[in-house]
Amino acid sequence: MKAAILTQTKSPLEIAELKMPDRLAFGQVHVRIHYSGICGAQLNEIEAAKGEDKFLPHLLGHEGSGTVLAVGEGVKRVRPGDHVVLHWRQSAGLQCEPPKYRWNGRTVNAGWVTTFNDEAVISENRLTVIPQDFDLRLAPLFGCAVTTAVGVINNDAQVKIGQSVVIFGIGGVGLNIAQAARMVSANPVVGVDLFDNKLSMAREWGLTHTFNSRAEGDGLERKIREIVGPGGADVVVDTTGNPRVIELAYGLTHADGRTILVGVPRKGDNVSIYTLPLHFKKILKGSHGGSVSPDIEIPRLINLVRTGSMRLDGLVTHTFPLEQVNEAITALRSGEAARVLLDMGSCGG
Repeated sequence: MKAAILTQTKSPLEIAELKMPDRLAFGQVHVRIHYSGICGAQLNEIEAAKGEDKFLPHLLGHEGSGTVLAVGEGVKRVRPGDHVVLHWRQSAGLQCEPPKYRWNGRTVNAGWVTTFNDEAVISENRLTVIPQDFDLRLAPLFGCAVTTAVGVINNDAQVKIGQSVVIFGIGGVGLNIAQAARMVSANPVVGVDLFDNKLSMAREWGLTHTFNSRAEGDGLERKIREIVGPGGADVVVDTTGNPRVIELAYGLTHADGRTILVGVPRKGDNVSIYTLPLHFKKILKGSHGGSVSPDIEIPRLINLVRTGSMRLDGLVTHTFPLEQVNEAITALRSGEAARVLLDMGSCGG
């Protein structure tokens, strides 16, 4: 198998050939990966945003599409030939022992799912079968970006018809939060980002108002309140993980509203808030993938796409072969991309 390996934090990934395990263990599934998404979570891993990485060297990636090649003992929910979405949220099925790969006499660690590789051993409960005719290039979006966004609106924020929503950070997840807010008839839906091209794109996905925070400066909060009301918005979602943005998001949330944190600050980046409103009706909540069950949500979302109620076209703005994974990471870091894909077919996968 060919893979991108994190050998040292804050350094480029290394592309190498790895040796697969000799046999599949209980609950393990051998998958040929076609496409992998790149998420902010991988940027955090590379930068050691949550602290020291004790598992180096290891593989990366938690959203992808693939074809099942073989199954280990006990696996019943997938079979060879199935097309699958690979996702980081635990789903139905067995949870296996994570695989270990060999590289130049060293052990390379992996979790229950990795996708920056053209083949992988995956835990059964990180796979959801999808129809054979569904576009495998779009399927990775169900591994994180789309499912997380829908879960944020449905489960974390529990948005009701006509409630106001403000979204900070309009990347792959933020775009889909805007779309999900539109689907449940939230209004207004306000988006804030640093890049006009992303804000313009997001208007097509459901934003009713957009602001470039760099251009607005200190007047941003006042202008948002002019739209959502002086008391603040019913729901404010942060996808950036920036402590100052989180503080602003919390401050813009109505006394009866919900602040949902999708982005995660770097370790040591503290957030300062006034907590008294939390003793009454205000809610501050961190999202864990929107609390979704992929095996339940993904078939529903595919049905919405097929009936035209949800769109995925245009969400992928950049595609790179695996050998150019570091260039792909740079594109995502630039802030100008929505979702970035790795195409394993371009590297012989």
